[in-house]
Amino acid sequence: MSTTSYQESSSLLLQDLKVTIKEASLIFPSEETLTNERKSMFLSNVDQVLNFDVQTVHFFRPNKDFPPEIVSEMLRKALVKAMDVYDFLAGRLRLNPSSGRLDVDCNGAGAGFVTAASEYTLEELGDLVYPNAAFAKLVTSQLQTLPKDDQPLFAFQVTSFKCGGFAMGISTNHTTFDGLSFKTFLDNLASLLSDKPLSTPPCNDRTLLKARSPPRVTFPHHELVQIQDSETTTTVFEATSEHLDFNIFKLSSQQILRLKEKASESISSGCVRATGFNVVTSLVWRCKALSLVQEEEEEDLEKESTILYAVDIRGRLNPQLPSSYTGNAVLTAYAKAKRKALLEEPFGRIVEMVGEGSNRITDEYARSAIDWGEMYKGFPHGEVLVSSWWKLGFAEVEYPWGKPKYCCPVVYHRKDIVLLFPDIDGDGKGVYVLAALPSKEMIKFQKWFEDTLS
Repeated sequence: MSTTSYQESSSLLLQDLKVTIKEASLIFPSEETLTNERKSMFLSNVDQVLNFDVQTVHFFRPNKDFPPEIVSEMLRKALVKAMDVYDFLAGRLRLNPSSGRLDVDCNGAGAGFVTAASEYTLEELGDLVYPNAAFAKLVTSQLQTLPKDDQPLFAFQVTSFKCGGFAMGISTNHTTFDGLSFKTFLDNLASLLSDKPLSTPPCNDRTLLKARSPPRVTFPHHELVQIQDSETTTTVFEATSEHLDFNIFKLSSQQILRLKEKASESISSGCVRATGFNVVTSLVWRCKALSLVQEEEEEDLEKESTILYAVDIRGRLNPQLPSSYTGNAVLTAYAKAKRKALLEEPFGRIVEMVGEGSNRITDEYARSAIDWGEMYKGFPHGEVLVSSWWKLGFAEVEYPWGKPKYCCPVVYHRKDIVLLFPDIDGDGKGVYVLAALPSKEMIKFQKWFEDTLS
């Protein structure tokens, strides 16, 4: 069974997109919002640990009715309206001296808005799926005119291409949105661009995920590590300076179906389903863990492997969080096993462990994890984190000029984070698995990938 592997295509990528910034400015909410009483927005313990920028690029084909200059003006106006309901996007992150916590000062200091042009056509960019570091030029996160402590939490860049196509590059501080609430934001933006009411008015009340008083940690949280313990451990979010091979493995909907069938043969628990996410995550876990084993070395096989993956808790809490909750409502689930088990157990057993990790996150477990963050400062920790952009649906957003051709995050070297991207073509049910590993580990990862699919 063959998988499409993209390793060789990196040499064909444009290293420089020849992007020129035309204008960089700040945009502000309407006068009405600015004259409201200034307030600060509480950030939950889930938000607190996510103080870093997430950059996404949304590519659009040319549309003669919507040239990039017109699109830029429409977006500028719609974003002003959006900030009337998402007022925190015009705010600034501040350390609250009395609580020692981060919160958002909703001071109306503005969001970034940049227009730019590339000397290339969209076609000349080549394969949009392959993680091209040059895509970073399509996004602005720092405005050069502002001091470091006054940078916006949200910046929007529209880059036009020679063909009339364009890209929306969006940088958001992760404290502002998780993947699901960012998708809701894009849906709302699309509604405003069409002069329609918001599709989902946002719920900005982060106190819904406030820790209990007093906090009660009622479960062991193997997925979290305290900051003082972390002198010797690196966080999975850190970049690495060692050379990594990038590779993308494409799984078709047929291959995913076969993985589900393979898993179903040996799943004994009635509580775990062989979902697309569970089987792909299990495949990644097996390959990543076994890529670290030296030739069936018994000592290596006895080591424990922990995989981390995000679980949306909106529907798991009691009472449930509104689906329109804007903050981070994802917690890190985990599964752990000896590498030997990942080598020898039937595939369905690995899927069971991943499914059980997700099922573990009940209302009480989620509240316990949030309370853990109140008592100890720390972050998720494991051997590998699966970050899934697969089912978020950014490419399904219907703008006046049509749906995006493709959407992707700007990717940086992270050897312990494996990304899942949606298929750019086909039936949309396939997935791309993006891994960055040292060469020797990549060879083994690929070998076990093919072995698990066979």
